[in-house]
Amino acid sequence: MKSQDTPFEGGPMDGRVLPVLVGPTGHPPKTYRIPVPDPGGGPPTVLVYRRVPRGHSRRLGLVQGWKYRYDPDDRSGGKLRWPWSRPDATPSGKPDDANG
Repeated sequence: MKSQDTPFEGGPMDGRVLPVLVGPTGHPPKTYRIPVPDPGGGPPTVLVYRRVPRGHSRRLGLVQGWKYRYDPDDRSGGKLRWPWSRPDATPSGKPDDANG
């Protein structure tokens, strides 16, 4: 398997560069989850990082590489989000309706 040295930005991993396995397309995963063990023996805390472009080329605007940015308020809960899925419900239990 191939890996790519990918920088991390923000959060506890700020400034570190880790080798991340790339998929068949040559891109690292969209989210990178790092479980951090609890010193008291409780459930581990999970740090979530999202893939963002590192930069773009001048002429064609192609992505030059990837980096991970810390996402402190991850709401995905580790579930896959399909385009045909229903939108997340608001705290009242009703679908979110922005139009009023």
